[in-house]
Amino acid sequence: MAIALFIISCDVPVEFDGQRLDRALVGLGLNPPEETEAWERFSGLSRARLQKLIDRGEVQVAGASRARSFKVLAGQPIVITLPEPAPVELVPEPMDLVVLYEDSDLIVVDKPAGLVVHPGAGHFSGTLVHGLLAHCQDLSGIGGEVRPGIVHRLDRDTSGCIVVAKNDKAHEGIATQFAERRVHKHYEAFVIGEPNPARGVIDTMFGRHATDRKRFSSKVKHGKRALTSYAVVKSGGGLARVVIELGTGRTHQIRVHLADRGYPVVGDVMYGGQRWGSIRDKQLRELAKGLKRHALHAARLEFAHPVTGAPLQLESPLPPELSALAQVLDDLSGE
Repeated sequence: MAIALFIISCDVPVEFDGQRLDRALVGLGLNPPEETEAWERFSGLSRARLQKLIDRGEVQVAGASRARSFKVLAGQPIVITLPEPAPVELVPEPMDLVVLYEDSDLIVVDKPAGLVVHPGAGHFSGTLVHGLLAHCQDLSGIGGEVRPGIVHRLDRDTSGCIVVAKNDKAHEGIATQFAERRVHKHYEAFVIGEPNPARGVIDTMFGRHATDRKRFSSKVKHGKRALTSYAVVKSGGGLARVVIELGTGRTHQIRVHLADRGYPVVGDVMYGGQRWGSIRDKQLRELAKGLKRHALHAARLEFAHPVTGAPLQLESPLPPELSALAQVLDDLSGE
């Protein structure tokens, strides 16, 4: 058996009673029972990869390795061993980072769109982590960790505020605030369509898409609760500028919630944000088509300093390509 990076376990949920083991694992991947890094890794595995885990004896049901076709029963314990991934060598890489705040405990960076946060498949260099290693020498978890100091994430094409811990005490403190939802995360997005009502709360179940494991959905029978508050700032010409506050922090949450309501984030290839014909204003349409990213921006973070307790509010202005959309919307409304 491979050296374990994670060993995860749960009891067979009642909805999988009598199913084949491989199908039950697929179901667990679509709706993992916990939101931990281990379950996040597991939920990203393909069905073929899950079957290989079973074949290698890395999945045990009721204390024993089983075949793919084994019929699981509700309540039986499943223990899954995830093998060690290929090691990632972290080499500092100098970058022009825009630092919004920095002290001996924290650094808050204004991440540009297109920059991957931490190393992973297909991204073994050029990430924010590599740049941070060159910028500061005291990030927590630096000894072999693939994401030292990183306590939350932004998608590759989402710009804006991201906070990183420099030591273990700060890391634990800020991670606790995120877990207890005491960090206020404010976003801005430009969406296709003009949301009606102009202000609201989207409160749904949330989980992996039923047929596409790379996508998520708010139209699931089983999953975790997801809460998004939004308000339209300006709208016109078939496009709207929206401010958003997150009540929960699910993967792709804003993009999915807005798309499932019929207002996908402009430029979001995965969730339908390239319906250019729906943008009536020609200038807005051309600006939207010219984006090399989706139009989502982490505009503000509010939290207590994890060591001193002092309140912190960090803000990132809209990048130029999004400011251009905002300006045209202002012009359409006569401001």
